[in-house]
Amino acid sequence: QVQLVESGGGLVQAGGSLRLSCEVFGRTVSNYGMGWFRQAPGKERDFVAGISRSGSDTVYADSVKGRFTISRDNAKNTVYLQMSTLKPEDTAVYYCAANLTPFRGVVSTGPRSYDYWGQGTQVTVSS
Repeated sequence: QVQLVESGGGLVQAGGSLRLSCEVFGRTVSNYGMGWFRQAPGKERDFVAGISRSGSDTVYADSVKGRFTISRDNAKNTVYLQMSTLKPEDTAVYYCAANLTPFRGVVSTGPRSYDYWGQGTQVTVSS
């Protein structure tokens, strides 16, 4: 059984930074493409960033390009989302997700492509 545990959320002022972590238990994270999604109250769950199994390919939503960076440390079975220049509209619950894929260079952006999800961590950006 695969378990994803997010951490690092919290309250931050606009312009500030946070780093989210997602630790994977039960399987080797190198077998998975990984993604971060977010969901604000009353809205759908949206793709934020994704990284391929190899770590060489990344994809970002337009709204976070240049501000967020996704990375992975397969030795630690952990994926990170570094968030900078945060805006109030970044306020949401952030979810980590794992996509079991045989392709090392593929990044999936649709939530239905992901097989496992964490419970989420709240990020609140005050103006």
